[in-house]
Amino acid sequence: MLMLGNLFVFMSFQMLLPTLPPYIKSIGASGLEIGLVTALFSIGAVLSRPFIGHMLEYQNRRPLVISGAVFLLVVTMVYPISQIVIIFLLFRFIHGLAWGWSTTVNGTAAVDVVPSSRLGEGMGYYGLSITIAMIIAPSVGIYLYQVTTFTTVIIISSILGLIALGLLSIVRYRTPELVQKTNREDLTFSYFRSFIEKSSWYPSLITLAATLAYGTIVTFIVIFGEERGIEHIFLFYLVNAVMASISRPIAGKWFDRNGPKGLVIFCLSLSFAGMWALSLSYSAIGVMIAGVLFGIGYGSLTPTLQSWTISITPANRIGVANGMFFSSIDLGIGLSGLLFGALAAYVEISALFQISSFFLIMGIILTLLENRKQKASYRNEVKTVES
Repeated sequence: MLMLGNLFVFMSFQMLLPTLPPYIKSIGASGLEIGLVTALFSIGAVLSRPFIGHMLEYQNRRPLVISGAVFLLVVTMVYPISQIVIIFLLFRFIHGLAWGWSTTVNGTAAVDVVPSSRLGEGMGYYGLSITIAMIIAPSVGIYLYQVTTFTTVIIISSILGLIALGLLSIVRYRTPELVQKTNREDLTFSYFRSFIEKSSWYPSLITLAATLAYGTIVTFIVIFGEERGIEHIFLFYLVNAVMASISRPIAGKWFDRNGPKGLVIFCLSLSFAGMWALSLSYSAIGVMIAGVLFGIGYGSLTPTLQSWTISITPANRIGVANGMFFSSIDLGIGLSGLLFGALAAYVEISALFQISSFFLIMGIILTLLENRKQKASYRNEVKTVES
């Protein structure tokens, strides 16, 4: 039920992604203001997560999940009244706050109901709700926007959000015993402490590196298709999502049997190959091949890194760790857009894909360094025992 509820949350959200920029342009926004549609949303999401992570240390899951769904629904419903650009951008920032809230608490609630011995597999299945929404919702949103009105898009999105609220209301949530025993008065809020979980920051650092690469695809793939004259660039998204859906449960079982590091290196390597295949594509076939490689690689990488993050986090700090993980994704995409958006004036889009792909190599290096750190720690423990 949590997966179904999250599916409709993401369906409602993903419908709006491709339709908000043309709508704000239609009411007179400049190029900079169109760019702020994404930037302000990401800032809002990152800012809200430490507060939600702190609340997850002592609060039951149900009220946080339900209030997050209500928050998202209300913000979605008020978009049509925003006929002034500055008001629209304010709503977009508030939407980011709501999104940071909802994704953090929903992901934490999923961790709470999955057996620890099947964490990788369980989070892989949970991630399917996101992937399936990414397959269906953007295309539906674009179609509705083209044949009807923006208000119709909002109405359908709100209906999906209402269905999500209903499904999430009947989930049987589990709150860890340690969280139930913790009183709010026992905790002192620190923004930094609620933004970064020291025990599990390393996988989130690898996530940030990987997302810096992925951000160029999110930002520039449609323009790339226009440059190369590839009419069916959407096939990259379609094949990518299908392969991610197939590979995630398999990768989850691999994680549960063998741990994260070999799997992370494999996924980063495939993602690197996928980005280069995309940059060298001149046809739909090439784009589909890139989608297969990137779908298996990056599609399995994200839930693996989330499972790794959670697996080394104390139970009462899982909310903070989840917030940190999702913030690393938002920061990666936002920074990638700024960095490579500036560089796009000087090089072709294909070159941006190739340059940004080396952030995936950085992720591989970071993973290997973590392996060395673990081995060094093990050798020190052995020496201590021998002494």
